[in-house]
Amino acid sequence: MSEQCEWCESNNITKGTDHVYWELPDGTRAIKISDVPSTICHDCQMIYQSDLLIREIEDQLFLINTKEIGPETSFTNLMAQPRLLKRNYFDFTS
Repeated sequence: MSEQCEWCESNNITKGTDHVYWELPDGTRAIKISDVPSTICHDCQMIYQSDLLIREIEDQLFLINTKEIGPETSFTNLMAQPRLLKRNYFDFTS
């Protein structure tokens, strides 16, 4: 089964990267994250990230010292930041 756009269900999608703006968990500011793996739909023009990737970013931002991140970072740099905890012990969805 081929992948489809989550918005319009088109098969005319590709994988790429995009930049996103993300509010930090403490709500103090937002940061720009560049080169985030994304799905690009060539029919409806949506560019989006998978639910799994969104959860990974949210968990990482929750588990690192966000004061060490400037106003902009790359996805690779963000995910390489050392964690203060091994996992998100406040996520009860799994």
